[in-house]
Amino acid sequence: MKIVTVNKSASFEYFIEEKFEAGIVLEGAEVKSLRLGKASLSESFCLVERGEVFLKNMHIALYDKSGAFSTRDSRKDRKLLLHRQEIAKIAGKVNRSGYTLVPLKVYFKDALVKVEIALCRGKHTYDKKRSLAERDAKRAADREAKEYMS
Repeated sequence: MKIVTVNKSASFEYFIEEKFEAGIVLEGAEVKSLRLGKASLSESFCLVERGEVFLKNMHIALYDKSGAFSTRDSRKDRKLLLHRQEIAKIAGKVNRSGYTLVPLKVYFKDALVKVEIALCRGKHTYDKKRSLAERDAKRAADREAKEYMS
């Protein structure tokens, strides 16, 4: 499994409740650009519309060798491929208050491009401060343990 890009801010901004693996509809030049690692999930999000899930605002750089076959919009909406039961489950939870659908990472599974999406609940400012303090404390403890061992 080769990871192409990861949404690093998602775990800081949200409590991750449930994860799903989805396929994504792409063109050939977009897949080649992904193989080169030229993609970004920052500021991207997912929407459920008319029984389908779309990934919006994901940046995939234009493949320079594609010539006339390249699309000019690198941030177009991309359809995600999920089972109907999964879409119904996601739509039911997203329609309730407090849940949102966030892409976590894009990766290759064998020859297929997959997107890991998650049902998330937003963090408040005090939750973010607490998670930063916990991370700093863990880092300090690891540093002390490393110094003690050497």
